[in-house]
Amino acid sequence: MPPEQRVTRKLRAILSADVKGYSILMADDEVFTIKTIKEYRDIMSRCIEQHNGRVVDSPGDNVLSEFASAVDAVQCAVEIQKQLKKENERLVEDKRLEFRIGVNIGDVVQDEDRIYGDGVNIAARIEGLADPAGICVSRSAYDQIKKKLGFGFEYMGEHPVKNISEPVRVYKVIMDSDSPAPLVDEVLEMPDKPSIAVLPFVNMSGDPSQEYFSDGLTEQIINGLCKVSNLFVIARNSSFAYKGKSVGVKQIARELGVKYVLEGSVQKAGDRVRITAQLIDATTDYHMWSENYDRDLSDIFILQDEITLKLIDVMQIQLTFGKQAQQWEGKVVNINAYDKCMRGMECFYHFNEKDNAQARNLFMDAINIDNNYDVPYVMVGFTHIVDLMSGWSEDPITSFGQIEQYVGKAFEISDSFDIAHSLLGWLYLYKRQYEDAKKEGERAIQLNPNGAEVHAHLAYTLSFIGEMKEAIRLLNRAFRLNPVPPTYYYHFLGIAYRNDGQYEKAIAICKEAVKLDPDALNPYPTLVSSYILLNQPKEAQKYASELLRVDPTYSLSYFINTLPYKDQSMAEAVIDSLRKAGLPE
Repeated sequence: MPPEQRVTRKLRAILSADVKGYSILMADDEVFTIKTIKEYRDIMSRCIEQHNGRVVDSPGDNVLSEFASAVDAVQCAVEIQKQLKKENERLVEDKRLEFRIGVNIGDVVQDEDRIYGDGVNIAARIEGLADPAGICVSRSAYDQIKKKLGFGFEYMGEHPVKNISEPVRVYKVIMDSDSPAPLVDEVLEMPDKPSIAVLPFVNMSGDPSQEYFSDGLTEQIINGLCKVSNLFVIARNSSFAYKGKSVGVKQIARELGVKYVLEGSVQKAGDRVRITAQLIDATTDYHMWSENYDRDLSDIFILQDEITLKLIDVMQIQLTFGKQAQQWEGKVVNINAYDKCMRGMECFYHFNEKDNAQARNLFMDAINIDNNYDVPYVMVGFTHIVDLMSGWSEDPITSFGQIEQYVGKAFEISDSFDIAHSLLGWLYLYKRQYEDAKKEGERAIQLNPNGAEVHAHLAYTLSFIGEMKEAIRLLNRAFRLNPVPPTYYYHFLGIAYRNDGQYEKAIAICKEAVKLDPDALNPYPTLVSSYILLNQPKEAQKYASELLRVDPTYSLSYFINTLPYKDQSMAEAVIDSLRKAGLPE
């Protein structure tokens, strides 16, 4: 009996391409079509080789290739479409060969030079969903490239694949690099005060692991500027949405609705840090100020204040009281504690269970290094809030106790940190101390009038207290300060609309959240309850199924404890609507 043949398996990025209407083109002019497709295949083969790929097969109008990297595969796909577009522009419309391209990451079986398997089949299915001259990618590929390439993406929903048990999530690549897809479609009204967006400072160290440091510096400058009441400052989430993207300063300013843009770079080496910064008036493209700094790393805190104060001076802003811009919370002096805290922030903003736990560990490290630094105390509390809101807490009672302990420690150090008051407001809300919760939320906004987060947090509190109109107003303000917001802004606004009886608006806004992140749990209960309250049970059950896909362990008994309504009849109406949709107890 011959020995069993060994199967070679590997994980690869698969690019599959074919021509729209190939049979019709062949029937119309076979000789011309064959000649053209050979020329186009040569162009594609060169692109694939230049992007470290390999052509596996090219029968008929199909080209199948493999890459070790999803980034290489998608960059190659975009370059192919650019080059073929130029070639097609030379032809009359009915002679053009427009390729559709699909990219997937999957397990494949290699047999000599050929590859087979689900990874290939899914790439072919995705290819068929692409527009002519367009590109679609699977969720597995999207997860690898979404923060690494300067292209936009549009979620196209789930699609079945033959012989694959679960549908595949597909994203369309928006690839017009000459005019990048806007992140904000709405034309925003310019504020009646000086307005600024601080773009993420570029990490020039040559070491990607130092990214947290340049991001941390950017965030601290934003935080300092936010405290100035007669200035309008775009929130971190929206500024960082442009990170790594080739978008001009004028377009960024237009989309975010600001006059000024600050950009810069950071190079950290040993105990030294080199920073460049420049302020641009985007309405005229005039560089109003630029400066280079070469300092000891321990001077970073003084330097942050120095840059903030210089910006305020250049924009001719009068400070309303004292040294309002000098907002280094806790006045930390230990650079190692700061370093741990910035690493924690990088993890925290990923908003997933694993990174949330890692962020907590890093914040605890910062506390152990410098126990007189209030930021990590507050952030430990917020990691517990995220656990509770996401259903990750194994013991909610213990989590609440941890929040109370750490926010108390923060207030022993300082009572002027805005998000500490927001955190205390959350705690009071869940302890059903409604007036205290509202008071703390209002105090947070007083301390940080440009703080999108503190506006959103107070709005969430007011939605449960019963002040829905004010909650909606505050959330609209949060969206303006943060035009490319995190998903939970949509969720919070959906709650406010639903509780106000505006069910159709609640559904529309929560669908935006699901479109941005189909695996975010929190918008689904609001969608389900809103559809039931609109007497649309079929739609409600559809989203109930999606909810259980995201969290198969979901139960109403846990959810009930996350509903701190002042009016219990409102809580009962929400729970009743979820029961009617068939969600488990």
